[in-house]
Amino acid sequence: MKSHKFVETAKAVFIGGRGGNGCLSFRREAGVPRGGPDGGDGGRGGHVILRADRNVDSLITLYYNPYRRAENGIHGKGKQMYGRNGKDIVISVPRGTEILDETTGERLADIIANDEEVIIAHGGRGGLGNCHFTTSTHQAPTEHTEGAPGEELKVRLVLKIIADVGLIGFPNAGKSTLLSVISHAKPKIASYPFTTLNPIVGTLRFEPHTDLTVVDIPGLIKGAHRGAGLGHAFLRHVERTRFLILIIDMAGTDGRHPAEDYTILLDELVRHNPELVRRPLLLVANKMDLPEAAEYLPEFIQRTGQQPLPISAMKKEGLDALKKALFTALFPAKEY
Repeated sequence: MKSHKFVETAKAVFIGGRGGNGCLSFRREAGVPRGGPDGGDGGRGGHVILRADRNVDSLITLYYNPYRRAENGIHGKGKQMYGRNGKDIVISVPRGTEILDETTGERLADIIANDEEVIIAHGGRGGLGNCHFTTSTHQAPTEHTEGAPGEELKVRLVLKIIADVGLIGFPNAGKSTLLSVISHAKPKIASYPFTTLNPIVGTLRFEPHTDLTVVDIPGLIKGAHRGAGLGHAFLRHVERTRFLILIIDMAGTDGRHPAEDYTILLDELVRHNPELVRRPLLLVANKMDLPEAAEYLPEFIQRTGQQPLPISAMKKEGLDALKKALFTALFPAKEY
């Protein structure tokens, strides 16, 4: 993840270029009094195009430069010379960007695949030259049309990160540490809440040639779906994940019983989007290297009826079992 400011929502105005005007013109030839009509058409206005780019991870460019207008089409000329089309504007956005109509809230597009493109604001049609208006009874038409204006849209763009696995947990549950030891991602790690202020994506590599992308969602707290703490803004980033890992601080280092954390996290997921808890989910008990974790684990199992996978991300213990569980769940047809 780059060090620049992470922007996951932005408003923008996109305007397609205006079409060029059609031309009013007549041939000028010796011996041909007021020669026939030869006015060419105007060119189409440029489109505004959004393109998904795997190398772009934020909407920051649109956040700071939200007004985008494509080039106008060129006017037609005599001798049936057609005007050139206006140049399209191609704007790179992250994969997983939704485009919503700012006025109606309608979803206009959802760009998922790398290099996928969508014309978000069409350029205006070019006008017709007078050569198109000739008839058997109307040999010298002066009619021609102006180019049409391009589409103008006020939109809101929302980034929902695309990943295979989402890491969910309270602040300081060990999500960032886990991501750092199973992938090449280097998130900031410290012993205070909200160390991670934006989603971090890492790649978990298996052999041969099998990868999983894992996103570390900033720590949730009770009331996150209403905006508490870092709010529900980051919960949207788990909506596209296929698999969830719920990480519980089994040592209770923040003063809560781990079973309480588990109940709150599930409740926040349900309140944000009930479909999330129906996805494949792996429950992980982290910090098992601490003596308090051994005391809490039996109580946790009794109170929740769940048997979490014990690990210590800090000590790199239990990680192979974790990787195997992920691989088996997401690649059932392959052998680990």
